[in-house]
Amino acid sequence: MKLAIERGTLIKALAHVQSVVERRTTIPILSNVRIEAGDGSVSLTATDMDLLVIEQVDAEVSEPGAATAPAHTLYDVVRKLPEGSMVTIEQSKDGPELELRAGRVTFDLPCLPAADFPTMSDEGLTHSFELSAEILRRLFDRTRFAISTEETRYYLNGIHLHAVEDGGHLRAVATDGHRLARVEAPLPEGAAGMPPIIVPRKTVAEIRKLIADVDAEQIVEVALSNARIRFQVGRAVLRSRLIDGTFPDYERVIPQGNDKLMVVRTKELTEAVDRVATIATDKSRAVKLSLDSGRLTLSAVSPDAGRAVEELDVDYASDAMEIGFNARYILDVSQQIEGDDVEFAVADSGSPTLVRDPNDDSALYVLMPMRV
Repeated sequence: MKLAIERGTLIKALAHVQSVVERRTTIPILSNVRIEAGDGSVSLTATDMDLLVIEQVDAEVSEPGAATAPAHTLYDVVRKLPEGSMVTIEQSKDGPELELRAGRVTFDLPCLPAADFPTMSDEGLTHSFELSAEILRRLFDRTRFAISTEETRYYLNGIHLHAVEDGGHLRAVATDGHRLARVEAPLPEGAAGMPPIIVPRKTVAEIRKLIADVDAEQIVEVALSNARIRFQVGRAVLRSRLIDGTFPDYERVIPQGNDKLMVVRTKELTEAVDRVATIATDKSRAVKLSLDSGRLTLSAVSPDAGRAVEELDVDYASDAMEIGFNARYILDVSQQIEGDDVEFAVADSGSPTLVRDPNDDSALYVLMPMRV
């Protein structure tokens, strides 16, 4: 195998695939990236056995073939090469090393047989549809902050994606038991009847990297079954296993009768919570919200750091009440609100609170209160 490729093209492709590779693995071949050259292009592949990413880019191929090289080492080497340089990659027939040259620098990297590199099949994917990169970004970005990191409830370690056919929506949901995010988009053609799935946290992060720099209107092709999913973005492909579990009935925790409504400027609330929470030194970072006619008082108390209080003018006309939240949770939710205002629908100090953008029906958030 022998090819030449521009350093900038190679580093961008390597950045996408090498992040899949685990730093510690007991299977040596999984530490490598597979490099396959042929017909004017090179394909780079990396996998951790649950997730596989392939990126294809243009290259000058003088000898087609396939090899593997340590993924993180290769990425670090290319990253440190001069910008604009041409990189030559060569492996003599089944040789033990991969030679990489750029100008007057040469690296010899250890290889493992390309034939030993694992694959992940596309067979059995029952449903397929297309949506824009912007819609996929929105669905994942506005829900992934609520993905649970608690491994014992593994079925919460991802985003629940399913079709709501009576409303014609594709819905993404995530929860960790303390907060819940639900975001909808128009149901794409072909998504009707799809099985409800749970996309793992790592898969969400990796597809998010693939669509980070593409145009908003770039089409993302999605194909899935109840066990696996494939995303295709241009010449990049991501295949992944799905979480084998049942997502809980999240509709039961979305409050329906919260009649105390508070509307506040999103930016003002975010900045005030951030300031007051400076005092909240404990792990829960508890902040108390005291509501009265036209006024919100935010406060935090710490035996070590003192006390902080800030008042905001709000639109609120119900009975006076107090409710406490983890400051981090309020900030996470407020950062998802795209409009100028945010609406809190509250029942009492011990019940879930509904948070929405008053001008956006496609997203809602639920916060569980805490004692303060």
